[in-house]
Amino acid sequence: MTDTATTAADRFERGLSVLDEVGGPSGRAVVGGLADIAPDLGRYVVEFGYGDVYSGPGLTLAQRQLATIAALTGMGTAAPQLRWHIGGALNVGVTPAEVVETIVHIGVYAGFPAVLNALAEARAVFAERPEAGNPVTASEIRPDETTQQRYERGLAKLAEVDGDAADHIFETLGATSPDLARYLVEFAFADVYSRPGLDLKTRELATVAACTAMGTAAPQLRVHLHGLLNVGGTVEEAVAVITQMASYAGFPAAINGIAALREVLAQR
Repeated sequence: MTDTATTAADRFERGLSVLDEVGGPSGRAVVGGLADIAPDLGRYVVEFGYGDVYSGPGLTLAQRQLATIAALTGMGTAAPQLRWHIGGALNVGVTPAEVVETIVHIGVYAGFPAVLNALAEARAVFAERPEAGNPVTASEIRPDETTQQRYERGLAKLAEVDGDAADHIFETLGATSPDLARYLVEFAFADVYSRPGLDLKTRELATVAACTAMGTAAPQLRVHLHGLLNVGGTVEEAVAVITQMASYAGFPAAINGIAALREVLAQR
């Protein structure tokens, strides 16, 4: 709940503190870069984006940065900001491997072109920050696994995340698009969701962020809000990640995300 006694100066200073933590030595350039054309916008970024939203409860700075990376990857329209937030993720303790895993994960929801473009930004950041470490995680390729084994492994992961929603997926797709249903199980869940590098809650936070920000996948957003709660996420975390998207995708996207969450909670 907002402290009604907080002044604009308090919010600005709180925002600057978080901006320094995320952005490092160059963090305040966000404000300075707008001084000649839109100084008030620079102030809004600090006061609202960081003083209000990023300083709020529910998520760590590392979780917030991964959510932002997921959203910007999915939207595919903000390469400079994506690059900045990849650097910010490293500043708050996220590893290069976690950054890459988050980007790869969003390929399920935004497609390969969005992921390839995001990885180009990540590569540029990592080249400037070699001290951050190796971005490559251990491979989960299983050369001796049969197609049936891969499918069954995907089904098990799908059920772990989505529970009964898995049955609805097959009811929706099975009759008209059985191959698409199979690809969903084999690729999205056997291949991507089963990769090391991120736990299931982090994957679902990233998915909720991206689906909220993209604004084109309301049914899937509801499924993955259920999924987030199924794998140990809390309502507070769901509210926090959706609210954060107001800064990156606008208030309509965040409001629609909260409406989806309200439906999910009513069903539970």
